[in-house]
Formats: sequence, structure tokens, C-alpha cells
Amino acid sequence: MAVPKKKTSKSKRDKRRATWRHKAVVEAQKALSLGKSILTGRSTFVYPSTEEEETES
Repeated sequence: MAVPKKKTSKSKRDKRRATWRHKAVVEAQKALSLGKSILTGRSTFVYPSTEEEETES
């Protein structure tokens, strides 16, 4: 017979969700920082710009 699992406490649930949300915040900050550095021209970004793609073709 199937037995129900134990109920997860609210604190464990909240801690797990807070960790998940924090990861999203960190990734958003990285993306914003990269975008700002590309716009200011201070970035040594890996992907080629559109000018380089046109000359290679």
C-alpha cells in the first residue's frame, strides 16, 4: 500500500525557493553587467561583432 510522504516544513520550502530565486538574481546581474560593458566598449566579449561577420563572409 502506498504511504504518504512527510510534509515539508514551511521553512525548508521557503529556504529552497529563496535559493532558487537568488540564482536567478545573480544571473540577471551578470547579464546586465555584460550588456553595460558591451555598450561602453570596455568588454572583451567572445562573440564577434556584426562588422567582423560581414568581413569574414
